[in-house]
Order: sequence, then structure tokens, then C-alpha cells
Amino acid sequence: MACVIGIDVGTGSARAGVFDLSGAMLGSGKCAIALHKGAGGIVEQSSEDIWNAVCDAVKSAVAAAGVDPASVRGIGFDATCSLVILGQDGAPLPVAEDRNIIVWMDHRALDQAERINAIGHDVLSYVGGRISPEMETPKLLWLKENMPDLYAQAWQFMDLTDFLTWRASGDLARSICTVTCKWTYLGHEGRWDESYFRAIGLGDLADQGFERIGTNVVEAGTPLGTGLTDQAAADMGLPAGIPVGAGLIDAHAGGIGSVCDAPQDRLAYVFGTSSCTMTSTTEPAFVPGVWGPYFSAMVPGLWLNEGGQSAAGAAIDELILHHPFAPEAQSLAESAGLSLPDWLAEQAAGRDVLRTVKGLHVVPEPIGNRAPHADPNTRAVISGIGMDRSKDSLVALYLSSLCGLGYGLRQIIEAQARTGTHVKEIVISGGAGRSALVRQVLADTTGLTVSAPRAEETVLLGSAILGAVAGKLCDSVTDGMTQMSGLGDVYLPDPTAVARHNARFSVYQDLQASARRAVDV
Repeated sequence: MACVIGIDVGTGSARAGVFDLSGAMLGSGKCAIALHKGAGGIVEQSSEDIWNAVCDAVKSAVAAAGVDPASVRGIGFDATCSLVILGQDGAPLPVAEDRNIIVWMDHRALDQAERINAIGHDVLSYVGGRISPEMETPKLLWLKENMPDLYAQAWQFMDLTDFLTWRASGDLARSICTVTCKWTYLGHEGRWDESYFRAIGLGDLADQGFERIGTNVVEAGTPLGTGLTDQAAADMGLPAGIPVGAGLIDAHAGGIGSVCDAPQDRLAYVFGTSSCTMTSTTEPAFVPGVWGPYFSAMVPGLWLNEGGQSAAGAAIDELILHHPFAPEAQSLAESAGLSLPDWLAEQAAGRDVLRTVKGLHVVPEPIGNRAPHADPNTRAVISGIGMDRSKDSLVALYLSSLCGLGYGLRQIIEAQARTGTHVKEIVISGGAGRSALVRQVLADTTGLTVSAPRAEETVLLGSAILGAVAGKLCDSVTDGMTQMSGLGDVYLPDPTAVARHNARFSVYQDLQASARRAVDV
């Protein structure tokens, strides 16, 4: 039986899933990866640690699936949009100790991002008008200004997804998804804008013909090299030569795995450590504060707008840990074999959400607003908290934080609607969005139907679809979406709850505006 493997590298772990050609997952594996956080917004990882975790996850997935490795006909990758720095011959070139990756959430390049935005180059219109410190050109500028010797020594700067496909296939091709969404490549024109790089202080990359950041840009799913190299095959316990498809950013793989056969009607909402919103259109939509429009960055031939928040699941984790009952709740959650948010979701089941959160309001933006305000400096707000130290008070804080994420999602949807981009349905995926409670709250806070994909692991499925395309088991990514994905449970907004959330949404926007003004006071 032919099967394919999808590999997903998130912020905290590498995962692999073995899928049949109907999209059913036959087995999976997971391996933790190390994450270093330092002062000044520094977040770093090691590419060697990640590659080793990927290989362990693949071996575990194949063993769990009980398939013959020779039956694997394609491999697809996705990963966070983190910057990998390689020296000569592809050796890791560390920025500190053994860490040669500046992680997507690293905010050390805030100043560089602000200076780039002040230039106001036309390229910025394709990132929502403002570049984010999460993106790669501010990070590259930081490296050049603060670690010039290392910057000069670097052989390749790569998005993590492209590093993984290179490590697997030996092919230096970049995915149109990674370089268009995070590196300012103009996918609709098939080129880098030389004037942009010269204007921001990275003209040396243009002088070198962009060979250090990618000269061959291909669509996701394109077969790379001659497939899995001998060394990569040995590392993964698979036969050499298995087709390897050009990859996607992790959230974009989740979009491929969830929106099925109607990408222009459905907004993909990938809810994990951060959240990402993916909206596809036939014509480019320029939405202030929402990244894009990006051509062919998710669904080939369609334009993509990408929003979301820099911290979503991570924001809830952070905010609830400030509550006095959190340590006891953490112990109870661990005893039950659950994460603290999952345990709180169980405690909240059956409660009237709006009655529980009455008077308590949260703007869950501890590391800034990704969209639609594109403000990395804003911070979280909790209004209405008292001296109650009980479990019920912690549950209320959890639910109010969840409502705040829903209001942030509503802001993005409304910002897109103002430019003529309307969606009919939200399709939710990601580990933080699995509970029925979370899905219903998002339906009620946004006023839109929320659907869940048939597959539980949509990000892995999205990458597996890329493997199927590379292995010529599907004619195209869109064919793979139709063949291997589908929708399951549906959550309809409650009209009464929607009306009550409207008043809270107004308060949310007032608090958010106040927080943005308060940053510099």
C-alpha cells in the first residue's frame, strides 16, 4: 500500500505522520526540540537538534504505522518561519553556543524593523504595509550590524522549512511560500526587489545575485533533487530516492490540510502557540496590518492574506500562570494527564461563558499585535480582576482570555471585509483549538460558523499532501486537498451570545487602544 509522510517542526517539537492516500493517518511520532530564551527578546534553536528530532519522529511514525519503509512514496515538510544560518559546506554557524537558528518569535530585530518601515519601500505593501521583526530581512540586518563577522562568513541563510528540504534532498531550492511570506520575494513577479535590499542596508545580498538567500524558487510540492539522499535516508531509516517536496510554513500546511475544496470561502485558523489566519483570493487584496497579498504562497495560483497573533496558546498559558490558583491547578492538571489550558477547558464545560466572564476583560497580546495593527510593542491587558483566588476565578480568567483571542480574530476578519475580502466559514486546526468549548467561543465571538477538519492533524496532513504531489500520487496541491482532506464537526454561532459579545468586543477595542497608547508613557 502506497503511503506518504508529513513532517512538521513546531516551536517545541518535531512530529511526523504516515498517511494513506485517502488522508487517514496510520501512525505518528513526536520528539521534543530544545528552545533557548534570553534577555532582549532572544529565542534560539539548533538545526542539528531539530534534524535529529525529525529523524527520530519519522522512525517512530513508521514503526507506529506498521508499514514497510519501501511503501513510502513521498515526503513533505513544514516548519516555523525561523532563520537558519549555515557556514561553508552547510555546517551550522552558531549565533551562540551551538544555536544557529533565530526563532520566528525572536524580537531582537525590533529596531531594524522600525527603521525598515520608516523607509516606506513599495515592497512593504505586500506585507500589510509594515514589516514584522518576526520576518527575515530585519533579522538579517540585525546580524549584519551586530555580528558582522558571522554575517560575512555565512554560506546560506535559510528558512527552517527550506533547510529541512535541503538536508533531506541536497537541493537548495526555496519554497515560494517561505521566501514570499517572510523574505519579501515578489512571488507574483518571480523576483527579488534589488532596490529594497539596497535601501535597507543589505545591498551585498543583491551584489551576490541573492545566492545566499535563494536563486531557485519553486512551488510547494515540487520534487527536489533526486529525492532523499543516502545520508538522509540512513538518518531516517528509509530507502534513498523517495521524492521530497518543497515545503510550507507550518501554518500554511495547516491551511492546505483544512480548507479542502473551497479555499476562497473558508478562512483557515491555525491555533497553536501562535495563531495564523489564512484567506485565499483570486485577486490581490491589500489589507493594512494583514500580511500579504502573497501569490501562490499556500494554494497555487491564488493570493493569500495572512493574519493572526504572535501569541495565542502561548498567551493563554502566560496569562493564567499569573493567577494565585495556577500552581494548584497545574498540579491537578498534571495528575489528570492534561495541559493546564485543557484542564481548565474541562472545568469550564457546561458553564455560561458570558455569565462567567462578566466584568472581566482580557486583551491577550503579551508580545504585541501581529494583525491588524501590526504593532509588536503593545502588551496584554487584564481589566476587572479582583482578589478572588479560587479555581472559579482562574476558570473565568481562562475563558476571558479565550474570548479576547476571538475578538482579535474578529478584528482581522473585519479588516479584510473592509477591502472586499469576505469569508463564510472559519476552519479551525491546531492543538490549542481541539476542544468543543474553544470552537464554540470562537463561533460566538466572531459570529461565523466554525468547522473542524475531519483530520485531527491537519498540519501533518498538509505536509503529507506535498509528499503525495512530489511522488506524483496527486496531480497538484489542489487535487491533493480534495482527495485527502474533508470537514467534520460544525459549530454554529448562537445569535443571543453573538449579541452579548458585541458589547464586550467594544470594550476590548477600547482597552486595546489604551494599551497601545500606554506603551510609551
